[in-house]
Amino acid sequence: MTDRQHLLVYGGTFAAVGDGGDISGVRGGGSPDGLFVRDARHLSRWQLTVDGAVPEALTPVADGDVARCVLVPRGGRDEPPACTLFRAQAVGEGSFVESLRVTSNRPVPTTVRLAITADADFTDQFELRPDHRTYAKTGAVRSRQVLDHGLEFGYRRGEWRSCTTVTADPVPDAVEETGTGARRLVWSLDLEPHGTTELIVRVMARPHGEKRALRVPRSPAAVGQQLLARDSEFMEGVVAFPSGWPELAAACARGLADLAALQVPATGPDGEDLRVPAAGAPWFLTLLGRDALLTSLFALPYRPHLAAATLPALAATQATETGPGAVAQPGKIVHEVRHGELAHFGQVPYGRYYGSVDATPLFLVLLGAYVEQTGDAALARRLESHARAAIAWMLDHGGLTSRGYLVHRADRGGLANQSWKDSPGAICSAEGTRPTGPVMAAGAQGYAYDALRRTAWLARAVWGDETYGALLEQAAGDLRDRFQRDFWMPEHSFPALALDGDGQQVDALASDAGHLLWSGLLDKEYGELVGRRLLEPDFFSGWGVRTLAAGQPAYHPLSYHRGSVWPHDNALITLGLARYGLHDEAREVANGLVEAATATGNRLPEVLAGYVRDSHPAPVPYPHACVRESRSAAAPLALLTAVGGA
Repeated sequence: MTDRQHLLVYGGTFAAVGDGGDISGVRGGGSPDGLFVRDARHLSRWQLTVDGAVPEALTPVADGDVARCVLVPRGGRDEPPACTLFRAQAVGEGSFVESLRVTSNRPVPTTVRLAITADADFTDQFELRPDHRTYAKTGAVRSRQVLDHGLEFGYRRGEWRSCTTVTADPVPDAVEETGTGARRLVWSLDLEPHGTTELIVRVMARPHGEKRALRVPRSPAAVGQQLLARDSEFMEGVVAFPSGWPELAAACARGLADLAALQVPATGPDGEDLRVPAAGAPWFLTLLGRDALLTSLFALPYRPHLAAATLPALAATQATETGPGAVAQPGKIVHEVRHGELAHFGQVPYGRYYGSVDATPLFLVLLGAYVEQTGDAALARRLESHARAAIAWMLDHGGLTSRGYLVHRADRGGLANQSWKDSPGAICSAEGTRPTGPVMAAGAQGYAYDALRRTAWLARAVWGDETYGALLEQAAGDLRDRFQRDFWMPEHSFPALALDGDGQQVDALASDAGHLLWSGLLDKEYGELVGRRLLEPDFFSGWGVRTLAAGQPAYHPLSYHRGSVWPHDNALITLGLARYGLHDEAREVANGLVEAATATGNRLPEVLAGYVRDSHPAPVPYPHACVRESRSAAAPLALLTAVGGA
């Protein structure tokens, strides 16, 4: 695409449209465009023409939950446009609705030929990723059928069925073939002198397995009212925004609005309907264990209902048996849940994929923190068996008993790394070489330590099991002693990023050390050394702490995990700095993040480039970042917890 993309998000549905509201369906680039529901593209083309030509945008689509733009037919100074089009678009649950208000600019009757070229390729989102992988779809059949009130696109492959229905008011005068598989809906509009007419076009996506009786909203304005009601419900409960720091207050407010938009449906252990934070749009509008847990932790003091939904949703998907293809083991918390065609047929492993070494301890951390914050011991009693199974996984399959640490191995069909830095080269030495064999990532050990301690507290305070609590407390103390012996690099006064399969230190200087402050794994002396080191110029870009310190051969400012700046990573670091009493350092990191948010419309993206602030007056975006990401949306709330309005 040559123009910008604008995301419209509603639950598990999103649309990405261009400046003029069109969908091109062109593959490639940083993000896909189209209407997506449950990982499938239900509109791959949606192009408006006026009298056979694409109009130009006088006012392009602006940021917002309803995409609005003003369009005119192309012309010159001596031939002003015959009409003006006011276009508005919005998404609902499994739906897309557009209004087109056409106003004549002439003092005589005018006829305008309006057309929308539409198509639905039902492409799985994994096929649109920039890795250009292809997947066989033997027996797949697409269909197009003209209806009395519009048209329907269909797709089937074996038992897989999905469809997209397009209807309009008024009904199109004709539905034309284009020779490409797309169909063109055509209206001939007769306008009185300076008169106005309006048409509404509605799209209903019916993905495979959808059993709910969904309806397309009447209009974009109706969606706007639904969104106001949704946001009002989500905003219930006061957040004391800092009056002395309006920029942080604005970032918190924007973050809460994004969190409201990123709620997707899930199911609890007893089949109850839940709404949980999706990881982000456009690539991860689904439940990811680690992301939902960290988002809920950041928001816990302000929106505890997120944790109250996330915990049972993850308990319901907790592994109960070993499944090699999905890296499943009893007690393990899911990493990713997908609903698309490729996951259904096992062509990608992500239907329920357990390739995360840290989601399981984070589940226990959130459960303990939630009960401590809210006093809701009933949830801890309800999820006791799930929590004990998670502990058993950490001690057994996770490696705490046999190796002394949580261990992950590269998954040939899935992720090479299974800590939060999960890109293939993210765990590396300072020189950039990758470790061989099983990997013990530093940050995951901190989460394990915190999980053991919090679950020990639950055992004593809620479950009445003093013996179990004492065993877990002892295991936590032993882990802390081992870690400081094996990971600490005296020559750097800093912990290693990981240990390799032989127990050798992977010596890159990385931001994961800040997670150890958040979890409390380091002694006070070590913690203070680490905290101050993270604020030195090779780590701190001015906008935040880099994932990898500059100056190391492995560093690259545009690498996903080897030199970029992640807001959620920095939120954890800020909480950790405050925990160790490094309040000046915590404020400095918080200031950098808040100023980055201010420069980007008060919204923190998934990740920023690692360039030093002095080189450019605004944060440099990372090219493939999720625009709306739940951990980043919740990060300002974590900053508020760490530093208040200071």
